[in-house]
Amino acid sequence: MITARAAATFEPVGRSVATARAFVRDTLQGWGCADIVDDAVVLTSELVTNAVVHAGTAADVLCLRNDGGVRISVADRYPEREIPLQNAGQVVVHPDREGGRGLLLCGALAARWGVEYTAAQKHVWFQLDLPERPAGTRSAGPALPVDALPVADTRVRVAVIQIDRGGCISFWNEDAQDLFAYAPEQVIGKPLTDFAAWPHTPGTGTGIAEALQLSRWEGSYGIRGADGRVVPVYASHLRVRDADGEASTVCLLVRDHERAILQSPQRTPAPDAASQSDRSEGRPSDPFEVFIGSPAPDDLDGLLQRTVERARDMLDGDAAYLLLATDDETELEVRASTGLPSARQRFARVPVEAGSGRYGSARMPAVHEDLTAVPGAVPLLSGTGMRSVVTVPLKVEGRLTGSLGVAAERAGRYTNEEALRLQFAADRIALAVERARLTELEKLRRGSLSFLVEASDLLAGTLDRDQTLALMAQMTVPTLATWCAVYTVADQTSEPELSYVLHEDEDRIDGLKTLLLKVDPPEPVPTPGARVWTAPGDAAHDAALRTSMRSLGLGNSARPSTGPGATLATASAVGGETVVLPLVARNRVIGMLTLGKPTEEHFRQEILELAEDLSRRAALALDNARLYSERTAISQSLQRSLLPPEPLPDIAGVEVEVIYRAAGEGNEVGGDFYDLFPIRDGAYGFAIGDVCGTGPEAAAVTGLARHALRLLAREGFGGPAVLERLNAAILDEGARSRFLTLLYGELWPQEDGSAVLKVVCAGHPLPLRLRQDGSVEPAAEPQPLLGVMDDLELYEQTVTLDPGDVLLCVTDGVTERREGTRMLGDDGLTDVLMTCTGLTAGAVAARVLRAVERFAAEPASDDMAILAMRVPEVPAR
Repeated sequence: MITARAAATFEPVGRSVATARAFVRDTLQGWGCADIVDDAVVLTSELVTNAVVHAGTAADVLCLRNDGGVRISVADRYPEREIPLQNAGQVVVHPDREGGRGLLLCGALAARWGVEYTAAQKHVWFQLDLPERPAGTRSAGPALPVDALPVADTRVRVAVIQIDRGGCISFWNEDAQDLFAYAPEQVIGKPLTDFAAWPHTPGTGTGIAEALQLSRWEGSYGIRGADGRVVPVYASHLRVRDADGEASTVCLLVRDHERAILQSPQRTPAPDAASQSDRSEGRPSDPFEVFIGSPAPDDLDGLLQRTVERARDMLDGDAAYLLLATDDETELEVRASTGLPSARQRFARVPVEAGSGRYGSARMPAVHEDLTAVPGAVPLLSGTGMRSVVTVPLKVEGRLTGSLGVAAERAGRYTNEEALRLQFAADRIALAVERARLTELEKLRRGSLSFLVEASDLLAGTLDRDQTLALMAQMTVPTLATWCAVYTVADQTSEPELSYVLHEDEDRIDGLKTLLLKVDPPEPVPTPGARVWTAPGDAAHDAALRTSMRSLGLGNSARPSTGPGATLATASAVGGETVVLPLVARNRVIGMLTLGKPTEEHFRQEILELAEDLSRRAALALDNARLYSERTAISQSLQRSLLPPEPLPDIAGVEVEVIYRAAGEGNEVGGDFYDLFPIRDGAYGFAIGDVCGTGPEAAAVTGLARHALRLLAREGFGGPAVLERLNAAILDEGARSRFLTLLYGELWPQEDGSAVLKVVCAGHPLPLRLRQDGSVEPAAEPQPLLGVMDDLELYEQTVTLDPGDVLLCVTDGVTERREGTRMLGDDGLTDVLMTCTGLTAGAVAARVLRAVERFAAEPASDDMAILAMRVPEVPAR
């Protein structure tokens, strides 16, 4: 059932849109439909804009109120216009475009909507339902960290007590029983005053009886519990009535220290008496509030948008815009507009011309009677159909902070009188705009600093090249850009290589990467700062055009490699502004960071400056990762050259197993070393040693010892002679010399299945011999270590390994394994070896290593080498 009706017709001129908005707003507010006014105004504005601006016809607006809500219909005189459909083969209208989004908004905001055609008109209608009851947020606070939240008990109890009109308790819930230890039958029917400890404040006459009669009351008092103690509570009282009209009071109570659960937030102070009297007496209010309206928006974007809308309405214009000056005041940046393609113009920049001419300066009020007479006088309005414009500067203390303009489609629309009116308004809002701009700038700077600190920490936390590339992209998307691509340059003669691509929509990454691989990479120019790169947008546009032509049968009949939807989506994703920032480290371009926006979007200068700071940090991190990778590869190559050739020689009749662990991340060789090599037919040399210290310095002595042992042994020197000459070579190193403990021996397998060994133990842990009966004994005697004395007198000892015997040789990284004050030691190693009877050489070495690892939880801090040799048992005949 229709209960109210209002209708109006608006001419096909730009100012009709604002008039239609005011008509709908006034109508709905008069009907008491304030809950849906905002949505109705937005939808009406879009539909009337489609009619009077895009269709170019008059618009008939009809408002109908019914029992469930409000139905609004907008009719134009251009019925053959098509309805935009959303499907996989078409590009969805961008939500920031002014034209063509009315039906999309209807689908998003309206409960029901539709389009009806007649012979002469097209009606677009929408229905907005009224809520059954007023809904919304009475008050809300910001999101807080957990440690800033109020403290409450683990089990929060809210006592619910209902008081009848006589002041007696009629309801008492379980939480009230828990808090005050009274059962319901003990309190129901008794006055609340028997239990309440009401504070007596001098100068006030309000008691609990008066508080219970108020429609709403909040405050603190006490309740005497069953034990006689007073429990401090915070209470919220609400006066209600039941269906029969009987009045009562509902009291909600919590412990006083939990008052945040019930306490209402502080309201903003009311206007003082003077301002109230000023308004009541008709004196003018603050000019800023008159122009902007009260309350003014808290955020800068909201304030600027309100400003351009009020400026347009004040001068009955078709469009308005506001630009803010950059920090150096050399450019003006578009920050708000209405009646213009805002998505295309937002954050665009125009230079501040310094001339004193009436049309050429942004520092003085200017009236442009006909823009076609002076092309390019206002670049922002080029191609928009606007003919006349009035612009005024925003100044604070004589400093240019922005520019405000109102435009009309008719030439000669504005005079100096309108310029003075607009300048008066601009003077009133300039300080508020500058204050909001500085507040936003401070927030942005703090956020930028926090962003850069976090970025530096993340980049400094890795030396892996691939991970550094991923971090660079993930820190920019979507914080700084919609998509990002990182190019790397190996050297000055190499072409840039596309190394990483990221888009905020993962489904767009493959298409974006394919597109970027088809275009020539940007030039690796070392000039700092961001430069615009148009190649991706041009390539995306061409690809989308070819795809559209093929889908219409106008181009090559060959089937496209990707579907039209994917190609058009990729074109939309990269159709905005694209910038390239060089990655310069150590005076060399090592890559480029490419940032992009989707169609019709531009970068703010603050974002570009932040991206430039990030690119400098990322370049250094990427170069450090490259240097680390190169040096790691070189170090590992050199270290591998110090290890014995693999595989170790296969000795007939003797099992040999070696386990080696170098201490330190990235080290393959340290101070401990081993070797096993053929000396001549039937004879083999073996060695296990430990150079004082770890790392590259110890590894250098390791290489000297291993190569010297092989050379001297193959020259026919015996064990003592080999070690004496090695000792002299170590001492010849001078300051680079290191102490060296060394176990060297020569091995001869015998025909009877045994093996003869001649060993020299120069300061090294003694080799242990495990017999078949499980007994363990040292297989050599200790002698002086190498690298200390010039004259050494060493001797060799002969050991015969019978079938089944094992010879175990280790470095002190095994015997000196520690946990606290405990140490594995020689005795611990002996105990482990005694359990290895009957095991192969590989199993013996593995059991020793497992025992060492289990002895302490912490990783080993010393190099470790284990050499196990076993003579197999002779099989029974």
